[in-house]
Amino acid sequence: MRATATDRPRFRDLLHRVSRSLVYEAARATPTKSITIDTPMGSTEGVELVRQPVLVPILRSGLGMLDAALEALPDSETGFIGLKRDEATLRPEVYMNTIPQLNERTVFLLDPMLATGGSANFAAAQARDRGAGELTLVVLLAAPEGIELLRNTGAVDRVVTASIDSHLNEIGFIVPGLGDAGDRQYGVD
Repeated sequence: MRATATDRPRFRDLLHRVSRSLVYEAARATPTKSITIDTPMGSTEGVELVRQPVLVPILRSGLGMLDAALEALPDSETGFIGLKRDEATLRPEVYMNTIPQLNERTVFLLDPMLATGGSANFAAAQARDRGAGELTLVVLLAAPEGIELLRNTGAVDRVVTASIDSHLNEIGFIVPGLGDAGDRQYGVD
């Protein structure tokens, strides 16, 4: 997935596969309740989530994680927050926000990359303003600087990631990282 030679379709496929596993891991901490399941051979006990988390991809790159998240949690409601990074200030600019009223529901913010933490911190604040309960950020790659910002602000309750990379470079990209996840999925804006 990280390789420069990975083409767009393969990148999207790998993003989907890893995202599904990460969402599954994030859901493991979500409260469950016991249920009775009727099987062809009799009854057994199982569990289901007490309440489905609300999925909020941070657009544009987080959109590539949504289908995988919906495969893992098909009854989840979805909200969207569209953020574009100002390359001069590295701060997020909002172009869309459809996060619903959350009424203390669990929220999974979806974004392939946690770099500076600015977008995640901003998106988490928007979700909190809408009444989010427990807030989990689901990311493929994270930089220590972004994790530290979220730890210091308390913006999210948990970060679920596949890897914590070395550092950010001088323009705020994760090293070794994988480049711009949005561009790798959809092409250059």
